[in-house]
Amino acid sequence: MKKVFSIILVVLFFTGCKQHIDEKELVKINGYWEIEKAELPDGSKKEYKVNTTIDFFEIKGKKGFRKKVMPQLDGSYLMNDLSENIEVVNREGDIILNYATPYAKWKEEIIALSEEKLVIKNDQDIEYHYKKPKPFSVK
Repeated sequence: MKKVFSIILVVLFFTGCKQHIDEKELVKINGYWEIEKAELPDGSKKEYKVNTTIDFFEIKGKKGFRKKVMPQLDGSYLMNDLSENIEVVNREGDIILNYATPYAKWKEEIIALSEEKLVIKNDQDIEYHYKKPKPFSVK
């Protein structure tokens, strides 16, 4: 009985950590996101103090893209023509981002999404925590 109770607690703990994300909330992902940290499956964390690139997402409906952009000293962003196509899939209530480039395909699950925070997990169970970048300028 004690073992069953322990298993139930563990299951509740892991299912309780993930935010339910409605597809209507996906508009919050649009825009610029700066990585804060990565949490590895073994519990270790990698902090990102300075980022030379920022992710830009644009999703309309179930399709979109992600680009890496470079912040400039004047507060603008430098972009190139490279992007990752995204297809959004709702898999039993989990929001999955399927990425495709001419070179690779992969997927990530959205764990949390708000106006200021984004957490996604890849196939290697690495969680990436993003925040909205703060604008800066040296003008």
